[in-house]
Amino acid sequence: MAIRAMGPSGQCETGLDVVSAALPELLAPAGGLDQMLAAIAAGTDAIYAGLGGFNARVSAHGFTDDEFARGCAVAHAHGVRVYVTLNVFVFDDELSDAVALGAHALELGADALIVADAGLACALSAAIPGVEIHLSTQAGVHSEGAVRLAADELGVERVTTARELTVDEIAALCATGVPIEVFCHGAICIGYSGACEFSALRRGRSAMRGDCTQPCRLAYDLVDEAGQSVVAVEGDRLLCPHDYLGIAHLPELVDAGVASLKIEGRMKNPDYVFNVVRVWRRALDMLCDGAWDPGAVEEFERELGRSFNRGFTDAYPRGRSGAELMSFERAINQGVRVGRLVAVGHEEVTVELDAAVAAGDTLEIRFYPGADARPDVPKRWPQVPCPVDAAAGKRVVVHCKRKVGTGCEVYLIRSAGVLDQTAAVLERMRAEADAIAPVARAVEVLPFEDVAVDGGASTELVERAVPARMVFAWQLMDADPRGELDLSDAVVVLDEVCRTGDADRTRSLMQRAGRVVCRNLGQVAMVRELGVAFDVAAPVFCANRVTLTWLRGLGAGRVYLSAELLGNDAERVAELAACSGVLGPVDADRPELMVCEHCLLTAEGACATDATGQIRCRDCSRRQQTRYLVERDGMRLPVAVDACGRTRIFLS
Repeated sequence: MAIRAMGPSGQCETGLDVVSAALPELLAPAGGLDQMLAAIAAGTDAIYAGLGGFNARVSAHGFTDDEFARGCAVAHAHGVRVYVTLNVFVFDDELSDAVALGAHALELGADALIVADAGLACALSAAIPGVEIHLSTQAGVHSEGAVRLAADELGVERVTTARELTVDEIAALCATGVPIEVFCHGAICIGYSGACEFSALRRGRSAMRGDCTQPCRLAYDLVDEAGQSVVAVEGDRLLCPHDYLGIAHLPELVDAGVASLKIEGRMKNPDYVFNVVRVWRRALDMLCDGAWDPGAVEEFERELGRSFNRGFTDAYPRGRSGAELMSFERAINQGVRVGRLVAVGHEEVTVELDAAVAAGDTLEIRFYPGADARPDVPKRWPQVPCPVDAAAGKRVVVHCKRKVGTGCEVYLIRSAGVLDQTAAVLERMRAEADAIAPVARAVEVLPFEDVAVDGGASTELVERAVPARMVFAWQLMDADPRGELDLSDAVVVLDEVCRTGDADRTRSLMQRAGRVVCRNLGQVAMVRELGVAFDVAAPVFCANRVTLTWLRGLGAGRVYLSAELLGNDAERVAELAACSGVLGPVDADRPELMVCEHCLLTAEGACATDATGQIRCRDCSRRQQTRYLVERDGMRLPVAVDACGRTRIFLS
């Protein structure tokens, strides 16, 4: 494998004669100016940041206009691009403001806009000639068809894929020729992005609007019909995954042809951004230089573990989604293992190190008091300061007043070295930002009220007879496993997910159904090729009339609004809801809170396997039993796991 290193000019700088893959862009998060400067200093190629309220991290108000403009000026001086996130779904009364914010971001120095709402993408393209738009992961792109549709019908120049995809699936998307951005590091939402209404329907705060209450990080029980707990794992964070770590798959991702590697973390501190970006930069440079060493991966992972993490997993790129994906015990920082206790004395312990530590590091001693411990024994593990610098293989004596036992593992959860290095870098970069003069850009913006959005061939609802019977595709996997039922008298509501492995089943349903409801852009692309009558429903999200016009232009008949819109924003979507062919939620009888690739039933213990060692979700007996996810307030939420092993959680 030959790798080409790309400098700011876009030209190869290694002198290699034969190239088979371009080095992907390294894309870093920035919740404020310090994070942006830290990312630049650490060697990022691009930065994404929020500006104003139309982004998926509305609480990350880290920039003034002057700070953002100066950050962009410093970035461009270092050959770094800047993208602004406008990746929420917007209402009709917000479209003009969202377009104005996009134009303002470009004037301040942004190079591109990241968008999830189809209507907003159309409006931005119409109002700002030549604007570069990237499609957010919130749009739910899982397949080649979805990628092509986004590029051809929305005009986006880049697509960010779902986190759940395997390396092979990512390679197939890259083969479309559309630049593909993939997540490589950081926090994972357990629900498919763009397909989670848990926070909105249970807490009144929408993830689709950037205000998620993070229900996946909370404590739950899983019970049977009688209310008895069936949980067999240690811990109660049943929806909390480890953080994504794809660094071991870096050569594969580069070979696949990804355009950009995205680090999650717009709510993270500057030290997180600095440390994570510099490690990934070093790994990319090693690959570029032809010096990639698989043995270095462990060291990279150790260094990355010095920044906030919930433990790491590479389950998704390997095609796994079981218990190994999850952080059942805790949803907070887990740090990185650095040793174990070998002796316990009076208010002090001896740690034998298997990784270096520094004076001022915070160490956490993982002591489990046992079932017979007194009720007053603290539940949290003791956190103690490291008194000295010490190398791997050495022993250090650490002050600890809490009762602990020998053999306990010791983790580093706060690195004094990373903090000191970040502080030194920021002092230098702030001086550069203070000295630089922002360059205001002239951006041509057409008055929004004069913008004509092209909705395609037809925006009129074509009335057709609608079958009275409605069935859900995921339920048909059990009810009709051979695909033999006559569905010509039925509306088949397709799955929220449409990955490579779902294509044949989905195509068969489309050809047999009287009508289908598409819930994914990949399904829309597929159904248009087949010429089948179709409607759309969330997660193909419609919150404004420009999106409605675009969907009608694609050929959609009826548009089903989401439960969260009609539950929390009924007044704002009243005009949209009154349009011909716009209906209530497709799942109104039992609103779906989330769908995830992870099988929640793995909390009951290891999955059964067949004679070849393969897990066969279709034959799992647990799936046939009633299960409820129980919240702390006692609310029981019905759980269903389909034959693919995907979990759906419903509002009781």
